[in-house]
Amino acid sequence: MELFDHLALGFSTALSLQNLAYAFLGCVLGTLIGVLPGLGPLATIAMLLPITYTLPPVAALIMLAGIYYGAQYGGSTTAILVNLPGESSSVVTTIDGYQMARRGRAGVALATAGLGSFFAGCVATLILAAFATPLSEIAFKFGPAEYFSLMVLGLIGAVVLASGSLPKAIAMIVLGLLLGLIGTDVNSGAARFSFDVPELTDGIDFVALAMGMFGFAEIIANLEQKEARETFTNKVTNLFPTREDFKRMAPAVLRGTVLGSALGILPGGGASLASFAAYSLEKKTSRNAHEFGKGAIEGVAGPESANNAAAQTSFIPLLTLGIPPNAVMALMVGAMTIHNIQPGPQVMTSNPSLFWGLIASMWIGNLMLIILNLPMIGIWVKLLTVPYRFLYPAILVFCGIGVYSVNNQTFDVFMAAGFGVIGYLFLKLKCEPAPLLLGFVLGPMMEENFRRTLLLSRGDFSVFVTRPLSVGLLIAAAALVAVVALPSIKAKREEAFQED
Repeated sequence: MELFDHLALGFSTALSLQNLAYAFLGCVLGTLIGVLPGLGPLATIAMLLPITYTLPPVAALIMLAGIYYGAQYGGSTTAILVNLPGESSSVVTTIDGYQMARRGRAGVALATAGLGSFFAGCVATLILAAFATPLSEIAFKFGPAEYFSLMVLGLIGAVVLASGSLPKAIAMIVLGLLLGLIGTDVNSGAARFSFDVPELTDGIDFVALAMGMFGFAEIIANLEQKEARETFTNKVTNLFPTREDFKRMAPAVLRGTVLGSALGILPGGGASLASFAAYSLEKKTSRNAHEFGKGAIEGVAGPESANNAAAQTSFIPLLTLGIPPNAVMALMVGAMTIHNIQPGPQVMTSNPSLFWGLIASMWIGNLMLIILNLPMIGIWVKLLTVPYRFLYPAILVFCGIGVYSVNNQTFDVFMAAGFGVIGYLFLKLKCEPAPLLLGFVLGPMMEENFRRTLLLSRGDFSVFVTRPLSVGLLIAAAALVAVVALPSIKAKREEAFQED
């Protein structure tokens, strides 16, 4: 069967000593970042983008992917043991996970999170492998008009599914699109919005923007927080759940896997949305609803399965269509661009070892994470005793060196610092910066496909509504706008991101 041939190629690539080492490094870094509150995978991947210049493309992407889904695992450890979510998708795990730990069931809670994550990650990777070829074949039928319409749908989806205020999400996407216009016009060769600054004629550097918005800004915001952390002194025992625990957690893991796999594919979706939605679903469908908030095992199993499934299925639109569904995948686009790889269906045909090697590495990474997380819980908890006042200056120095090393320009360091201040102001104003990054990445691609469409149609705008695939995607985008405007849907959207 063709799928097994592809997977055989993938495993032969992923099981090389070099790629195994980088998969392990990514998983360790992801777990570390997940455990330490205040730094998420977005900031970490942004910081490590410059390092990927020196790595082979397959190894670089395997490491960055490991950081992303590894952070979902690590975030549950501190959420359960010390009531501090290491990562945004672990926020809901604190509700019941910490209560289980207080009742002396920390080991069971951690095992539930680990086993649920492992199962969901494996299933989601299988879905990714199964859907990759058919979706890539569909994508080859796309012309510039279809790609433009798909990106419009992606941006609208990102607005609809973004947490927080809709107007603020729209404003951030528009700002991202405008920042993407800075540089030299491809057709005329004229500088646009560069304000006679020579360094801006090539556009804003992606690494400087990403590291400033998600690295520097997060550190500045965390510096104003008190280090109110408690140390978990009790020894974690009884890791293996009982038969009754398995009976209760199994349906929650299955539901979380299905829900997370679906939400991960959607534009604007991702691990955070999946975990919140899974918790709401479990709370409404469980026979033990009265236990939620007091240590219900379903409240750990469902969200942890969902966030890991979403983290891995979010690679589907990136690898098959070339469209990043969330901000982390936008950073992956940046990493691919660094290595002169055009994300999309052509990756499967032009670089199959990279495509299938990345997919195979996810199974290997999930196995590594189970080994890393359960037996080494004590080590991860001890990391919480490291004062942030020592940690953050080291990270800032590392970020500065990384930004400078991309183009060897001090201007990029100043730009990253400027974006750090702007990103901090956005956080204070409760403006989620992730849509801005999506707009920045998709903006130039949208412009290119829009202009190419009009060149081919000789200026006829009707081409966007006369081609069946294009008009279908635009109708879907319009339907999303109409649906989210309904009061009942708007209320449900707000409810999905908060729990009492």
